[in-house]
Amino acid sequence: MTSIMVSMMAFVAGVKDRFSSEKGATAVEYGLLVALIAAVIVGIVVTLGQDILRGFTTVTNALP
Repeated sequence: MTSIMVSMMAFVAGVKDRFSSEKGATAVEYGLLVALIAAVIVGIVVTLGQDILRGFTTVTNALP
Protein backbone atom coordinates (compact mmCIF):
# COMPACT_ATOMS: atom_id res chain seq x y z
CA MET A 1 0.00 0.00 0.00
CA THR A 2 2.83 2.40 0.80
CA SER A 3 4.56 1.98 -2.57
CA ILE A 4 1.33 2.77 -4.41
CA MET A 5 0.90 5.90 -2.34
CA VAL A 6 4.47 7.01 -3.03
CA SER A 7 4.00 6.37 -6.75
CA MET A 8 0.78 8.39 -6.79
CA MET A 9 2.41 11.26 -4.92
CA ALA A 10 5.31 11.27 -7.37
CA PHE A 11 2.87 11.27 -10.30
CA VAL A 12 0.88 14.17 -8.85
CA ALA A 13 4.07 16.12 -8.16
CA GLY A 14 5.25 15.57 -11.74
CA VAL A 15 1.94 16.72 -13.22
CA LYS A 16 1.88 19.73 -10.92
CA ASP A 17 5.44 20.64 -11.97
CA ARG A 18 4.51 20.47 -15.67
CA PHE A 19 1.55 22.81 -15.21
CA SER A 20 3.50 25.34 -13.16
CA SER A 21 6.43 25.44 -15.60
CA GLU A 22 7.09 28.78 -17.31
CA LYS A 23 9.09 27.42 -20.25
CA GLY A 24 6.27 28.10 -22.69
CA ALA A 25 5.91 31.70 -21.57
CA THR A 26 9.64 32.24 -21.90
CA ALA A 27 9.64 30.84 -25.43
CA VAL A 28 6.80 33.19 -26.39
CA GLU A 29 8.67 36.14 -24.91
CA TYR A 30 11.82 35.24 -26.86
CA GLY A 31 9.75 34.88 -30.03
CA LEU A 32 8.27 38.35 -29.55
CA LEU A 33 11.71 39.79 -28.90
CA VAL A 34 13.10 38.23 -32.10
CA ALA A 35 10.12 39.55 -34.08
CA LEU A 36 10.68 43.05 -32.69
CA ILE A 37 14.39 42.97 -33.57
CA ALA A 38 13.57 41.76 -37.10
CA ALA A 39 11.01 44.56 -37.54
CA VAL A 40 13.57 47.16 -36.44
CA ILE A 41 16.16 45.78 -38.88
CA VAL A 42 13.66 45.81 -41.75
CA GLY A 43 12.65 49.37 -40.87
CA ILE A 44 16.28 50.54 -40.86
CA VAL A 45 17.02 48.84 -44.17
CA VAL A 46 13.92 50.37 -45.79
CA THR A 47 14.75 53.81 -44.41
CA LEU A 48 18.47 53.84 -45.20
CA GLY A 49 18.54 51.41 -48.13
CA GLN A 50 18.98 53.98 -50.91
CA ASP A 51 21.68 55.87 -49.00
CA ILE A 52 23.61 52.65 -48.43
CA LEU A 53 23.22 51.69 -52.09
CA ARG A 54 24.58 55.09 -53.18
CA GLY A 55 27.54 54.68 -50.83
CA PHE A 56 28.42 51.26 -52.23
CA THR A 57 27.99 52.55 -55.78
CA THR A 58 30.37 55.44 -55.05
CA VAL A 59 32.98 53.08 -53.61
CA THR A 60 32.58 50.64 -56.51
CA ASN A 61 33.01 53.41 -59.09
CA ALA A 62 36.09 54.75 -57.29
CA LEU A 63 37.88 51.38 -57.48
CA PRO A 64 40.27 50.93 -60.46
